[in-house]
Amino acid sequence: MTTSSTKHLHRVERPLHSGWRVRAASGPVPTALADAVAPGGDGRGLPAAVPGVVHLDLMREGLIPDPYLDDNESALAWIGLVDWTYDTAFELSEAELASASVHELVFDGLDTVATVSLNGEAIAEVANQHRTHRIDVTALLRAGSNELVVAFRSPVKYANAQSLALGGRPRPYPSPFDAIRKSACSFGWDWGIATTTSGIWRPVRLESWSTARFDEVLVRATPDGDGGVVEAVVRVARAGRAGGVDEERSDASLQVDLEVAGVRAAVDIAAGESEAVVRLELDAVDRWWPAGFGDAVLYDVRVRLGVEGWVLDETTRRVGFRDLRWNTEPDADGTPFQLVVNDRQVFVKGVNWIPDDAFPVRVDRARYRARLQQAASAGLNLIRVWGGGIYEADAFYELADELGLLTWQDFLFACSAYSEEEPLRSEVAAEARDNIVRLAHHASLALLTGNNENLWGYEDWGWKLALDGKTWGAYYYHELFPRLVAELAPQVPYAPGSPFSPDSDEHSGEHPNAEAHGTMHVWDLWNQKDWPHYRDLEPRFVAEFGWQGPPAWSTLTRAISDDPLTPESPGMIVHQKAIDGNAKLTAGLVRHYRVPNDMETWHWAMQLNQANAISCALDHYRSHWPKTAGAVVWQLNDCWPVTSWAAIDGDGHAKPLLHAIRNAFAPRVVTVQPRADASGAETLAAIVGNDSDDAWIGELVFERRAFDGSVLASSAVRVEVAARSALTVEVPAEVAEATDAAGELLVASVEGVRGLWWFAEPRDSALAPADLSVDVTPASADGATDGVFAVTVTARGAVVRDATLLVDKVDPAASVDSGLVTLLPGESHTFVVRGVEALDADAVTSSRVLRSGNQLVAE
Repeated sequence: MTTSSTKHLHRVERPLHSGWRVRAASGPVPTALADAVAPGGDGRGLPAAVPGVVHLDLMREGLIPDPYLDDNESALAWIGLVDWTYDTAFELSEAELASASVHELVFDGLDTVATVSLNGEAIAEVANQHRTHRIDVTALLRAGSNELVVAFRSPVKYANAQSLALGGRPRPYPSPFDAIRKSACSFGWDWGIATTTSGIWRPVRLESWSTARFDEVLVRATPDGDGGVVEAVVRVARAGRAGGVDEERSDASLQVDLEVAGVRAAVDIAAGESEAVVRLELDAVDRWWPAGFGDAVLYDVRVRLGVEGWVLDETTRRVGFRDLRWNTEPDADGTPFQLVVNDRQVFVKGVNWIPDDAFPVRVDRARYRARLQQAASAGLNLIRVWGGGIYEADAFYELADELGLLTWQDFLFACSAYSEEEPLRSEVAAEARDNIVRLAHHASLALLTGNNENLWGYEDWGWKLALDGKTWGAYYYHELFPRLVAELAPQVPYAPGSPFSPDSDEHSGEHPNAEAHGTMHVWDLWNQKDWPHYRDLEPRFVAEFGWQGPPAWSTLTRAISDDPLTPESPGMIVHQKAIDGNAKLTAGLVRHYRVPNDMETWHWAMQLNQANAISCALDHYRSHWPKTAGAVVWQLNDCWPVTSWAAIDGDGHAKPLLHAIRNAFAPRVVTVQPRADASGAETLAAIVGNDSDDAWIGELVFERRAFDGSVLASSAVRVEVAARSALTVEVPAEVAEATDAAGELLVASVEGVRGLWWFAEPRDSALAPADLSVDVTPASADGATDGVFAVTVTARGAVVRDATLLVDKVDPAASVDSGLVTLLPGESHTFVVRGVEALDADAVTSSRVLRSGNQLVAE
C-alpha cells in the first residue's frame, strides 16, 4: 500500500498533557493547605503534571515535604483519604472534528478510581490502575474549547468499602489492597512506604481515525532452522458510522501489510470481518540469546493497515528469534524447573524487581536503563517483576530485550486472597488481556505467572478457615489466565503461581512450596534461622530468598535527620518496615560478628552480613547445578530510602550485596562447600563451575594457609570442566582439616579464580587489623580523569577479608566496579571508581570508606 495518507484516513494521536490542574474535592485537607488545594480563587486548584500523581504536584508547589524523608510518610497519610479532581481544556477546530469519523479518549493509566467527564457529561467510571481505558467521545466533542475532568475518589476509602462489600479476605497487612485494582505495595509493604496516591499516571491522548484502526496486534517471531517466521495476528475496530467522512469505506475490504528486514507479506480482511493473520518467512536470521550466551539480536517489525492504497494505521514491534521453554519433566530428584533457550539449558541468575520508585511515574527510560545495566553488570540474566507492584512501562521490557535480560512477569496478585466476584472479575480479565497483548512479543519475556505466594498462602497461612467458603483467586490462576495466555500468547510459558509445584503423572498435588518440585521461596532463614542453613536445602529452583541490610550511608543520612542517628532512632524505625526487622538483623549478625557500638560501623556490619548471607546461598545453590536450575534473589532494587533486602538502594547506590551477586554469578567460579564423603561423613569439596561456552582446563590447587599467607598444606589435581557444567572435587584431608581454625583458611583455585573456606566465624578468628597500602591514579593512560580513577589496594602482613570501598561517602555520585575482595598478603586489587571529578587519596584510605571484615574483629 502507498505510504501517502490524508488526515481523514490516517489515525491521529493528540497528547492531552497540558493545562491540567488539580484540587481537593472533599476529604481531610489540613487547614493550612485548604486555600491552596480546595476550590477557591479561580476555583481550579493547583497546576498538575500529566502524567503524574497528586503527591508530586503538591511537592512541586512546596505544599508538602518529601514523603521519603524522616517520618513525613505518616504526616501525609491524609492525601490518600481525599477525593482529588483533575481538569483541563483543549481546543478543537471544525476542520479537526470533521477530519475523522471517530474520536476516542485513551487513558493509558488512571490511578485508580475515577469518574471521567467531558463537557459536563460523565463518560466513564473506572477503577483499575493496571489497564488502558478507551472511550468514544465523537458525539460529545465540540468546536472550540472542550472541558475534560477526571474526578478521583479516595483509594483508601474505596478499598475499605469494597472489602466490606466483597467480604474481608486474608492478607498480610491491615489495608485491604486486595479489594482494589491498584498497586498492592502503594498501601505499604515490608520494604515500602504507603502512598495511596491518585493521578493520571500514564499518558492520555485523543485518537481520531476513520474507516478502521488496529485494536490488537499480536506479533510472534519463531526460529525455523537457520531462518525464522514472523506472524502477526491482527484485530481491527471499524468505524461503522453512517454519515461520517468515510461512510463508503466503513465496511470495506482492508489490507494488512507486514514487513521485517526488507521482506513483506500482505493479506486482506474481507468486508465485514475484523481479524486476519499475516505470515512471512525469512531465510536467515540471527538468534536472540540471553545475557552470557550470545548477542541479543532484535529485528524491527512494521505492521500497516490500509484501504484502497491508503494507510489507516500502523504500529511497530521489536522481536527476537528464540525458542524458550521450561522443562518440568519428572526426574529421579522430583520435578525440575529448568529453563531451556534455543535448546540450551540456562542456569537462571536472577533477581526480583519491585517498582523503582513509590511514585512510578518518575521512572523514565534513562532510569530503567541505569537500573537494568546495573543488573547486567552483576552477571544477571533474569528479572522477575513481582506481583505486588505494577506492569512496568514499555521501556523496561524494550531495554530488557536489548540487554539480553530475561523477564518473568507476575500477574498483579500478591500474598493475599482475592475476590473472584464482580466488579473485580471483569476488571481482572480486561487488565490481563491488555497486558498480555502489550508484552507478549518481547523476546525477553520468559514466563507469565499467576500470582506471588497465593497458592502457598492458601495451603499454609490459615486461609481456608478464614475464607469460610469465599473465593480466593483460584479461578484467575487456574482458568482465566491460562486461557488468555493460550489465546493471545501461546508462545509464552505460564505457571499458576510462584512458588508452584507442577503436576505430572508421577507427582500430583504436591505442596506448592515443595523443595523437590518446581519453584520454591525460602524465607524461614531470614525469619527464623541463621544464614548458613541455606545449605540445608537443595531446591529445584529458588525464586525468592533474601537478607536485609541498610541502604548506602549517603542515602541513609540524606533521608533521616535523627540526632543522634542510631539503629533504633525514630527515623530509622520509620525506614525499617519489616516486622521485627532490627531484631532479625541483630540475630543474623551476632553469630558471625559482634554488634558494633558506633553507628557507621553498625551500618557496615549489617551491609557486609547481608552480602555474606546471599553469597553463602548463591554459592550453595550454584554448586548443585543442574539439580538446582536457578536462583532469583529478593530483591534488586528499592522504591525509597529504606533498610531492606535490596542490592541497589532507593537512591540508586549499589550496596555490597550487588558485588556479592556479581562475584557469585561470574561465568567461572570456584567455591568450597560442605559435602558428605563416600562414607557419609562430612567433608569439604571444591565445586568448579563453568558457565561459559568453552571447556575449562587447568590445575585445581588446594592450599591451607595461615593468615600471614604461609602455606601449611597443599595439593593439586588437573581438572577439565565442560562448557556450561560443574565439577565437584573432594578436598584432600590434609588440606581440609585445620590445625588452628582461628588463624587458617582454605584456598581452592583454578587459573586465578578461587574460592575460600574459613574454618572459624570471623568473630572467633584471629583476623588482624587490616594493613593496606592504597594508590589512586587517573584511569586513563594520558592522565585525564574523565571522572574515572583506579584505586589499587595491596594487603601487607596478613589476610584482609572482604575489602570494600564505600565511595558514596566520598561523593554520592560516585560508584565502584567491584567489592568484597579478600586479599592474601602481598596481593593487590584495583577498584575502578567513576562519577567524580577528583578523588582524594586520604578520603579513600579513611577507615570510613575503605572497609573490611577485619575492622569488625580486630579494631
